[in-house]
Amino acid sequence: MDAQLKRGLLDVCVLTAIKHEDSYGYKIIKDISPYMPISESTLYPILKRLENAGFITVYSVEHNSRLRKYYHITETGIRKIFEFLEEWKDVMKAYDFIKGCYDNDKE
Repeated sequence: MDAQLKRGLLDVCVLTAIKHEDSYGYKIIKDISPYMPISESTLYPILKRLENAGFITVYSVEHNSRLRKYYHITETGIRKIFEFLEEWKDVMKAYDFIKGCYDNDKE
């Protein structure tokens, strides 16, 4: 998969993973992995980028005598998901066109 496309998809997957409840790194990876492979070394730069862009906020909570960072989606982050869904409709139109032409060539 194209690196830029994957990056954009992962950003929205991370936002979606925390849309309904705040979460922490390991759980985000666990929630996304069935749909798209993601590692810690990929996730944490994404989280930092999303925080810097104002899509998420970060806070710490003590867990087993250690601080655990939790990530919370902002209204801007929620809007980013909806923008992605609208833009993806155009991507799907292009996909349908390409697939239709490819399928016709196979006949």
